[in-house]
Amino acid sequence: MGEAGDLPGLLARYHRYLQGVRRLSPYTVRNYSNDLQPFVEFLGGRDISDPALVDREVVRSYLAWLARVRPHSNGRLRGHARGTVVRQYSVLRSFFRFLVEQAVLEVDPTAQGGRMQQEKRLPDFLSQHEVLRLLNVADATTPRGLRDRAILELLYASGLRVAEIVALDLDHLHLGDRELRVVGKGDKERMVLMGKPALESLERYVKKGRPKLSGRRFSGALFLNSTGGRLTGRSIQAMVRKSGLQAGLAQNVHTHTLRHTFATHLLEGGADLRVVQELLGHSSPATTQVYTHVTQTQQRKVYLAAHPRAKGR
Repeated sequence: MGEAGDLPGLLARYHRYLQGVRRLSPYTVRNYSNDLQPFVEFLGGRDISDPALVDREVVRSYLAWLARVRPHSNGRLRGHARGTVVRQYSVLRSFFRFLVEQAVLEVDPTAQGGRMQQEKRLPDFLSQHEVLRLLNVADATTPRGLRDRAILELLYASGLRVAEIVALDLDHLHLGDRELRVVGKGDKERMVLMGKPALESLERYVKKGRPKLSGRRFSGALFLNSTGGRLTGRSIQAMVRKSGLQAGLAQNVHTHTLRHTFATHLLEGGADLRVVQELLGHSSPATTQVYTHVTQTQQRKVYLAAHPRAKGR
């Protein structure tokens, strides 16, 4: 058990475990690492370098420290929203479970702490009219415009995560069947479907836009940047936000907004929850269940606005 005092080494081992054993995407691994940094900072401020010295009281103090508003080095007040605290506590629990499984620690100080419940927030989604405005922003006369339109169409038509869009290769396309082979979280593969508009946008991009972006550089990636390399998730996020602004949409539009919109519109159209779960690549139906609350909320608004005996209530 002599490794317990080597916190940087243990964090590095945990990072390799997330990559090699759990097969999480680089984006998820990076987020896990970032979410553990405040804990490292907290322990450093208390001269604790050995995770074996962390007990329930230390964990409780850490959670209170996360939530408390306090001066930061840049002069601004610093504190974390409840949702952030819940997420970072979840990552901390995962880290300590790993240490126990690896026989680095005998006791998990987070095991008896219970689970923090995150405040339920319904995901943002766009109306069908807003989706059309967003999709029509891309300039279909340029290679980048053809690429961006294909990405926007795919995000809405197939509900893909940004990491899944980034990882798409040319040989993942099955355009004749309107299908894509997608590698999701945990390296799990699934086939996703697309409608005719997304199919046509992809075909135009592959035939007219992609060859001009690739130049003489060979890449198996489906979506390329201006130098012919694989497009990054950060670039896709920036493109979607910019497209939302150009479309004049009131809310900030992100890639996950289109994923939420995909799921919500399917359920509003009568799709079975299990089908939506499979299409989204969710391992548990509980994750998909939030969209039923969204559709029920929307139904209530429509009912109260439209039914003659409901008005004024």
